[in-house]
Amino acid sequence: MEIFAIFTFIILIVTLVSIINERFIKIPGEIAILIFSVILFLILKLLDYFIDFEWFNNIILNLKEFNIESYLLDGVLCFMLFAGASKVRFKKFTKNIKSITILSFISTAISAFVYGLLFYLILLIFKINISIWICILLGCIIAPSDPIAATGILSKLGMSKNLTTVIESESLFNDGIGVVLFAFVKSIITNIGINILVVMVQEIFGAIIVSFVVCLLLLLLMKLSHNPRNHILLSILAVAFSYFICVKFGFSGCISSVICGMIFAYYRSKNDNYFKITDEKDIYETFWDIIDYYLNGILFVLIGLVVLKIEFTWILLLIGVISVICSLCARFSGVGIPLLIPKGQSIPGGYNWKEYLTLMTWGNLKGGLSLALVLSSKNILASNEYILLLAATYFTILFTVIVQGLTNKRVYLHIENIKAKRIQREGEGKCVL
Repeated sequence: MEIFAIFTFIILIVTLVSIINERFIKIPGEIAILIFSVILFLILKLLDYFIDFEWFNNIILNLKEFNIESYLLDGVLCFMLFAGASKVRFKKFTKNIKSITILSFISTAISAFVYGLLFYLILLIFKINISIWICILLGCIIAPSDPIAATGILSKLGMSKNLTTVIESESLFNDGIGVVLFAFVKSIITNIGINILVVMVQEIFGAIIVSFVVCLLLLLLMKLSHNPRNHILLSILAVAFSYFICVKFGFSGCISSVICGMIFAYYRSKNDNYFKITDEKDIYETFWDIIDYYLNGILFVLIGLVVLKIEFTWILLLIGVISVICSLCARFSGVGIPLLIPKGQSIPGGYNWKEYLTLMTWGNLKGGLSLALVLSSKNILASNEYILLLAATYFTILFTVIVQGLTNKRVYLHIENIKAKRIQREGEGKCVL
């Protein structure tokens, strides 16, 4: 009953904030939900210090003990990734495949290790002793950009389709490398030897094979039915079954969910005329849009809920500021270093390297995956180390979603203005010549 009550409360928050935001505030819905949730749970946290009613204290205790990690990794993450991947634009995706691949793998790895090294060095300055490997583990937690935040927020800011596709696709695919790096560094901390190349091949290629086999079989079944409701059931089964098999055999469930979403989206786009006839009311797309919206809303309420799990101190606030700085520097390095390599990363959208670097650094949002990874590290770390990593991750998520999320459109428009003036100057220079 407590779980049902908590979910009812969360859905109430999502619904009320969505209506209030639509009528009065008019900012991206996910950001509005997160801001309101953080404020609400901060108030409940303060009231818990002063109110000594048993029923109220029990409510706060149940909220604190809610297992967010299990809810995400063992529950809804696969469906959220599927819904996001279903929106990928294939023509733009294939056009920018080089940039997406480099960002998803090389940039994520660079960002993780740069973050860990910077964080370790800054903590030494403040005389906070912590293992460099724990700092790198934190880098692996924070480095992956969040697909839910990217598809839920950035897609609504009016960015160019090329740039939006790169950011969204990178966010969908870099989870795999983030999880692999996290497992590798965790094995070093716990003295369990892991061959990172073997793990990477197993996680990625295992997920690809499972996803294709499951989807191809279920798409054959889809051809036998003209009912869009059955198509929805088959899509749910595809992502759930693929994720289950991957987790069972040590493959990447995140990557399998993304691939399933893209396979179903590609199949539907190739058979568009057929689905226009069999699904005149667009029930399939509407279903996944609603699922995507509500699960995203619930996720951002749960991010706000983490406020109850952290006992704030000046040290933890300092850690949060350091983490935000390290995150921006690490992302800047992760995107920038491949640009220095001859014939390295291509730049989509006609941007020069400065413009592209600014947009890709500021457009890098963190969210549910980082939160799930840091919560899963509790069993391998000392309590003081775990609290430090949780605070660092949490403040970075809040900063990227709220501050970067709210200012991304302004930054994008500013860069577009600079780009337009540059192109105009270059055109005038050619005319003079």
